[in-house]
Amino acid sequence: MASAEAKHVLVVEDEQHLAIGIKYNFEAEGYRVTLAPDGPTALALFKDDPSAIDLIILDLMLPGMSGYAVCEALREAGNDVPILMLSARTLTEDRIRGMDVGADQYLEKPFDLDELLAMVRNLLARRGRGPVHASRRKLADEFEFGGAKINFDTFKVSVNGRSLRLTSMEMKLLRYFIENEGSVISRAQLLDDVWGLSGSPTTRTVDNFMMRLRRYFEKDPAHPRHFLSVRGAGYRFVSREEEGGDAE
Repeated sequence: MASAEAKHVLVVEDEQHLAIGIKYNFEAEGYRVTLAPDGPTALALFKDDPSAIDLIILDLMLPGMSGYAVCEALREAGNDVPILMLSARTLTEDRIRGMDVGADQYLEKPFDLDELLAMVRNLLARRGRGPVHASRRKLADEFEFGGAKINFDTFKVSVNGRSLRLTSMEMKLLRYFIENEGSVISRAQLLDDVWGLSGSPTTRTVDNFMMRLRRYFEKDPAHPRHFLSVRGAGYRFVSREEEGGDAE
């Protein structure tokens, strides 16, 4: 039986046999586990006590309310609980959408139990210690560059007075770049530090998100001056405009 200090995992899964199997194995590892068969039930648990759950294992295909919608609702409410999304879908677009709405990890079904447990341990450890790689500087809640004003506490973003709405993952990536201003950051490092997707060098996730940041913040996204490409190496952010960054 798990102790009162054990990490509390919420499993949101409508396939009862799978949910019970996860619960049984996780409790054997010392976790406390609560099951929810659908999205509204999961959201109600957070409404009752937002800090009671340490991590969510969230199925994508749920009745009535998708895992995407559940994840997005939690992030819009300001909840940063780690979310590991499960799905039988294998398309890159599905993974990107999951990350876009705020999922921290994405695991395809059928999955290996040891891999699921390892991901959970990794997410809980990351939450406890912060980023694996130390940032070059500690960032205040507010930051300005070019015509952009960003408040990382309230998620308010504006460019030349026009309000923008960024997803949690876009804000996370933006903050990472600002904290590491001037450094050349490889795609692999971004995947590891921002998405927790080590070992996925072929994914286009980073490039797709960079295109979005450029659309939001660059005067001419085709010729960026803040979010620069470094050929063969990765990307670099500068708050003062520089030449030499070609959009990819």
